[in-house]
This record gives sequence, structure tokens and C-alpha cells, in this order.
Amino acid sequence: MEFNEKLQELRKSRSMTQEELAEALFVSRTAISKWEQGRGYPSLDSLKEISKFFSVSIDDLICSEEIISAAEDEKKECMDKYIALICNMLDIFLVLLLFLPVFGNRTDSPASVSLYAITGISIWIKIVFAALIGVAVLNGICGVIISHFGKLVWNRHRLVTGMVLSIVCAAVFILTRQPYAGIICLAILVVKGLLIGKGKGLL
Repeated sequence: MEFNEKLQELRKSRSMTQEELAEALFVSRTAISKWEQGRGYPSLDSLKEISKFFSVSIDDLICSEEIISAAEDEKKECMDKYIALICNMLDIFLVLLLFLPVFGNRTDSPASVSLYAITGISIWIKIVFAALIGVAVLNGICGVIISHFGKLVWNRHRLVTGMVLSIVCAAVFILTRQPYAGIICLAILVVKGLLIGKGKGLL
């Protein structure tokens, strides 16, 4: 008998609903549903809780191959969380563009200045720069907060939004002849692309 069948049998033997079992194990009802449908395995900590709750050994619940699969799933999920966190931190890192001297001052001086010190470009372009950076940073902060809730779908939305914002920032800075800011955004975009590619299950 597979783990999902055993879990269903144990739950029904106690006349419990999925919601009641989820509450007893401190997990979501969606997690119980997923496990019972055979669409994944609980983490090792959750396995211990299930074992303790139903007074059965882990060996009775799950075979060695399933334990290995569960450990691999947990490791992959953990790695995906770290990758998502790093990508969100890179978005937050863009706040430095407000203060670093990476913007050309055009006519006034050949030296690079911070965003607040630019005098050779339109005020509207400065507002666009600040707005783009602000939205990217806010997206990164939201991503960090969301990662604590363990909602993979929400993480995916934040990562997609972060990638789009990095592309838009890089394009806008390059088109407005701000190469240093554009290069920083491109570098962040490349790093995020490599990390997400390594995670595979993130997008």
C-alpha cells in the first residue's frame, strides 16, 4: 500500500476530515489533499508528526524509496525557497541605484552622479527612474514577506514580476543613455536568470 492510501485509511479510521487532520498536524488542508492524492510527500518533520499522531512508525507509513523521494522533494523545495529569497534580495538591492553615482549628468558634468543629483535630464525621466526602482524594490520586499508563508504560487508571481521589472529597468536605462545603471540591471537580470534556471520548478 502506498503512503497516500495509508494516510487516507488512517484519517478515515479516526473519522476525521482533511480539515481536521490538517489542523491537528499544523499544515494546510491543501497539503493533506495533495498527499492523499499521491502528488507529493510530506516533509520529514511532517512525517514525524503524522507518525506520532496516529501512533505508527515512520517505516509503517512510508517505504525507504518513498523516504528518499520525500527527502529529495524537501531538499528541492528548500533550494527553491533560497533561490527565490536571493532573487527578491537582488530586487531590493536596486534601492542602491538611488544613491550610487551611476547616472550620467549629461551637459553639466561628465562625472557620474546619484539619481538625486542629476541636473542634465528632464524631471519626468528622473521620476520614471525613481518609480521603476521603487516598484522593483517593493516587489522584492513583498517577495521576502511572501516567502515566509510558503506559498509557491505567490513566489512564482513575484519572481516573474521581478524578471519583467529587471528587463524594463535595464531597457529604460540603456535607452536613456544611462549605461552604468543599465549594466547593473542587466547583471542582476542575468544572475536571477541563472538562479531561476537552476531552480527549474520556480517558474
